[in-house]
Amino acid sequence: MPARRTFLASTAALSAAAALSPRLFAAGTDEKKKLGYALVGLGRLSTNQLAPALEKTEHAKLAAVVSGTPSKRDKWRAKYDLGDHVYTYEQFDRLADDDAVDVIYIVLPNGLHAEYTIRGAETGKHVFCEKPMANTAEECRQMIAACEKADVKLGIGYRCQFEPHHLKAMETVRSGGLGELRGLGAGFGFKMPADADPDQKLHWRLNRELAGGGPLMDVGIYALQFCRYMTGREPISVTAQTTLTESIKFRQVEETLGWTMTFPSVLESEAKERNLPEPLRAQVTASCATTYNFGGFNQGEAFGEKGSVLLKPAYSYSGLDGSVKGEPMNLDTPDQFAVEIDAFSQSVKQKSPFKCPGEEGLRDLLAIEAIYQAAETGRRVEVAQL
Repeated sequence: MPARRTFLASTAALSAAAALSPRLFAAGTDEKKKLGYALVGLGRLSTNQLAPALEKTEHAKLAAVVSGTPSKRDKWRAKYDLGDHVYTYEQFDRLADDDAVDVIYIVLPNGLHAEYTIRGAETGKHVFCEKPMANTAEECRQMIAACEKADVKLGIGYRCQFEPHHLKAMETVRSGGLGELRGLGAGFGFKMPADADPDQKLHWRLNRELAGGGPLMDVGIYALQFCRYMTGREPISVTAQTTLTESIKFRQVEETLGWTMTFPSVLESEAKERNLPEPLRAQVTASCATTYNFGGFNQGEAFGEKGSVLLKPAYSYSGLDGSVKGEPMNLDTPDQFAVEIDAFSQSVKQKSPFKCPGEEGLRDLLAIEAIYQAAETGRRVEVAQL
């Protein structure tokens, strides 16, 4: 009888604990589980950044890969001991039956993001997609709808929103540390190889169908993002202009693009409702640029009445540097991919909101479409809002 009483008492206690705190009760299993990620596309980003990052994460691991290149599939299978968890693109939908996979990570050219995100959602797996989210805002909406219908999470790879220098800059600006915010400047670019050609698979970034555009869709989006999350608001109008020096290489996409964005003033009622400080209530203009014509262009800056915040280099994978009112930040740069993957994994396990959902990617595409329209027409264009 004592043994039976002890058993019943223990069972009752466990049942009570589970009823009082389901998440605490599950912490010994779900919270400790590493989610399995399937990398779709084994280019340089997956090879040099994502696979190493997945070996550093606390909440994720590499579980499968999808590639159209036999030699890559063989190499990854052997290097990461993936066994049968290696697929061709024709076999992509089989991920639905792979119990080792919890999240599908889309690392393909921009023009394929929508198709594979939607198909990924239909497998019942959560989806993480590299930026830019898609080629058009309408594709973004379709991706969001597909994930909502399948009841799976959708995250977009905006690694800088998890990086310490950017977080410090954001906190400084939004808290009013610079006083009244007066303006922003941001830019990112690099020199496209001299032999690059849009008809070559290696240089898909010059192919409009695959890339959706030129440097704005590739690296300029970092400058756009910087201005959006520094202010915490959305641009209401834009102007833009492109320049071209190599017409053959850049016959499908822009070579260099400069644009301005106007962020709205905040009504007093809205400021109180959102608990925004005075510095964010004034209208702000951002001046940005991006290019495939030269390197060394990699910075973001916010200017206020009491000084500025500068990140330079701002968007690299490592070695970031920055200052607040001239004082060095002296911060380390962790593996940004590992940090964002862990953040998304925790969001999945805890069923909590993710910092960069599909709507964040959609907002960027709404601004990008306005920027391209402004460059084409030479007129100021209003930015559509969610």
